[in-house]
Amino acid sequence: MPDGEKVALITGAGRGLGRATAEALAADGMALFLVDVRADLLAETAAVLTAKGARVETHVADIAERSRCFAAVDAAIGAYGRLDVLCNVAGIVRFNHATEVPEAEWNLIFAINASAPFWFCQAAIPHLLKTGGNIVNVASQAAKLGTAYIVPYSASKGALMQMTKSLAMEYVDSPIRINAVAPGTMVTGIGEGVVRPEGIDDTLMARYSGRRPPNDPAEVAALIAFVASDRASAIHGAVLHADGGATTG
Repeated sequence: MPDGEKVALITGAGRGLGRATAEALAADGMALFLVDVRADLLAETAAVLTAKGARVETHVADIAERSRCFAAVDAAIGAYGRLDVLCNVAGIVRFNHATEVPEAEWNLIFAINASAPFWFCQAAIPHLLKTGGNIVNVASQAAKLGTAYIVPYSASKGALMQMTKSLAMEYVDSPIRINAVAPGTMVTGIGEGVVRPEGIDDTLMARYSGRRPPNDPAEVAALIAFVASDRASAIHGAVLHADGGATTG
């Protein structure tokens, strides 16, 4: 490792906000360890970044199981020998009437959106304590708003928000920082393949869609990169919203 070079592990790095986060951290001079379930998309991200001169290692994994999260962190340490930043970006959303949410879908959403970030934190924290590193979890405006038709998603992001705060308090006297960024609506591939159920009341969805246009993922990634940097050394236990004012009132 070159002197002073930091290492960031980013989940969900194949596209959307995960890819934008990788680009932002690469621009800050960090070496990257990128994780995604889609090998094809992960390869695209890696190609884009290596062409710009970034140091990139990739790891294809379905992070719905604890052992795979730990294996990814172990692989990052094996590749670089250290870890400075963990960005839990991967997430999934599905639309359903609350009475029609399948058990398997509820469990999968929580596995990816809430459990996986915790397992990554659990695996990464011993390494981050050594480097004085930090964690940035990607929550959502849905963690603070009532959101019709995406109840499991909102519940999982609410859990992630509280997990972030609780971990921050547990490690308040330690040399690491733990924060979350909560985006609003963005144009990403998170909803790819999502089926819109019949009978949805669009006026209920409009209540949390926001009045401003969707954010560019690069704008949210810029905030993540700031929070992950030494410039944000005073920020710990925070949930920073980038939602165009949707949660303001």
